[in-house]
Amino acid sequence: MSDVSREVRLDFGRRARIGIEEAVLCENKTVGQVAHILDKAAEADRSILLTRFAADQFEALDETHRAAIDYHALSRTGFFGLVTPPSGPARIAIVTAGTSDAHVAHEAARTLDYAGVANEMVFDVGVAGLWRLLDQVDRLASMDAVIAVAGMDAALVSVVGGLVPGLVIGVPTSTGYGAANGGEAALRSALVSCSPGVVVVNIDNGYGAACAALRVVGSERPVEPEQAARSHAR
Repeated sequence: MSDVSREVRLDFGRRARIGIEEAVLCENKTVGQVAHILDKAAEADRSILLTRFAADQFEALDETHRAAIDYHALSRTGFFGLVTPPSGPARIAIVTAGTSDAHVAHEAARTLDYAGVANEMVFDVGVAGLWRLLDQVDRLASMDAVIAVAGMDAALVSVVGGLVPGLVIGVPTSTGYGAANGGEAALRSALVSCSPGVVVVNIDNGYGAACAALRVVGSERPVEPEQAARSHAR
């Protein structure tokens, strides 16, 4: 058994247990490890969502692997294998305070796309120009969940939480100067939001926010427990 084989154990039973497919965090993985993961997925005839997948990692893969990946550079995500496009009306919205937060918003959107859940993106509606957000409130209020992506003071999270009835998931980002401290100020601001029921994920974690939204909309229901056990055993 090679060293790479010992380092990798894929969880193909995750969807059977919790309704959400496994994603592979590529950050800090070698190109060899990523290639091995893709080979294992291909052998099992499974698709995989790749996150924190840097452009240089993608370019270093061989042509066969690259041809099988739908790569999105801004979000640093890739879809390996066949993925069913989202259908039906959007149930989740993703809003950003500024264009500088777009990479995190796209990570969330790509995660939802991979799960087959239609979503809408609304960019650059931060509180410095509050009218921009107010123009979107009626549409946002129709959603089951709204993912609010914001850096600086993350004020957008509280404002959205006070305007719409669906679940609001705050994503603090590392956007900001000086005392923003790589997103820590935004995280603390979101965590002490006075808007009731707002939930918050970690800094720049668009993937985690999307998974929280997927649990809410229940797009992929787990199978029966005995089926989950069989899938886990494989």
